[in-house]
Amino acid sequence: MQSIPSEFLAIDRKARARLPYQEIDHRAPQVRICDFDDVVIPLDEERAMLEASRCIHCPDPAPCVEACPTHNDIPSAMWLIEQGKFLEAAQLYRQTSSLPEVCGRVCPHEQLCQGSCVRNHNHEPVLTGALEAFVTDYERKVHGVQVPVGEPSGYRVAIVGAGPAGLACAEQLVQKGHQVTIYDAKPAPGGLLTYGIPNFKLPKNVVFARWQDLQAAGVEFVGSTYVGKDITIDELFANGFQAVFIGVGAGIDAPMEVPGEDLPGVYKATEFLIRANVNPELLPENLRGLPDIGCKVVVIGGGDTASDCLRSALRLGAKEVTCLYRRTEKEMPGGRKDRKLAREEGAQYQFLTQPVQFIAGENGRLAKIECIRMELGEPDAKGRRKPVPVEGSNFFVEADTAILALGYWPDPVIGDTTPELKTHKYGLIITDKKSGATSRLGVFAGGDAVTGPDLVVTAMVAGRQAAASIHEYLQSLEPQTESPVAALA
Repeated sequence: MQSIPSEFLAIDRKARARLPYQEIDHRAPQVRICDFDDVVIPLDEERAMLEASRCIHCPDPAPCVEACPTHNDIPSAMWLIEQGKFLEAAQLYRQTSSLPEVCGRVCPHEQLCQGSCVRNHNHEPVLTGALEAFVTDYERKVHGVQVPVGEPSGYRVAIVGAGPAGLACAEQLVQKGHQVTIYDAKPAPGGLLTYGIPNFKLPKNVVFARWQDLQAAGVEFVGSTYVGKDITIDELFANGFQAVFIGVGAGIDAPMEVPGEDLPGVYKATEFLIRANVNPELLPENLRGLPDIGCKVVVIGGGDTASDCLRSALRLGAKEVTCLYRRTEKEMPGGRKDRKLAREEGAQYQFLTQPVQFIAGENGRLAKIECIRMELGEPDAKGRRKPVPVEGSNFFVEADTAILALGYWPDPVIGDTTPELKTHKYGLIITDKKSGATSRLGVFAGGDAVTGPDLVVTAMVAGRQAAASIHEYLQSLEPQTESPVAALA
């Protein structure tokens, strides 16, 4: 924790609790659906200071800090912001987070820091995410951002995957003086941040600005290089790298496995979002060109990706956009905030609905979807009530386009092409939970490639943790015959 003056500790918490709450401002729905620009209207200095002053500064350990995967010192940041010390607050966030300007925008704050704020018991929480984004944007605009670079160590580390885990790992390693090269299958860095999250949630300039910080610190990027196909982990070591970090995420769209899934007009979420949201100059030729979606779009799934697809389809001009989900809204894994914004923009929802086949029209393209009503039965292995079909309840939904947002699987290619690298569950990499070490000596991994689909912030934390272990490994470079998880299956 930062040192907070003793006189400040005698604050009147009741008075702070009575300070007014104002929701984050968004551009009007009828305006924002006309473009892919950021929907959030940023805080100004006065509003930021007022919002930060609503923090009642709970005794340690503050629930917001405990709930934050990075354990950001949020109370101290709130005190600094309240005093107008925006640069100091930004620098405080950067002590524990490699991507605070990103996490301030895309973290599900209502499930993490804001959701744990004690003000939720009787009032609205402090807008910690918006304040994190505000001070880091302020820092970049007023002062600039520089990643400190350590004295050259002579060691080289290859990072596979330029998403949040890989970027965070690189940011930590260059501060130790190691030479870092990031390989990615996509032409530009950012991974999910560039190719998965729409611009209206995370402006690309925010991601590219952070990449430029790393580039200025000496991090190199090799794009359009599919590790496991174009080059192997063994070849990276043969090329002079002493350690490798794998942070490729879990980017293979889960199939639905129903008839008609391969019809023209049926998209996987990844291809749809990439083609709808990313500048064609950053895309391989086969993914250039906006999707031809027609008037009626159906999105199948209940996570944040489904919300992203709904909102993107509206911006592409669809007249009717509907989400089909086989459980009720209570069971949806995606954030309530995104669903609220989607509804404001015109998206509709049909719950307890399961598609069973996609049907083509006379032109061979998708024309309608046969669905069946569902009811909730007993809880499944994860505690959610299992959806059960209602016999004889089949019906049809007209659709020009269907988008499958059903979740993601790991890409098994690295596991299949890397001797001694142990995987499980369709290709997830087995690691030591504390160090990120894999069964292959000198190879570390973290993020969704290890856990399966999770949050940007948890992948970022995994990259930072692995960087500390890689640094320790490079410093020792003692002959080892077995990795910490070599015995794991």
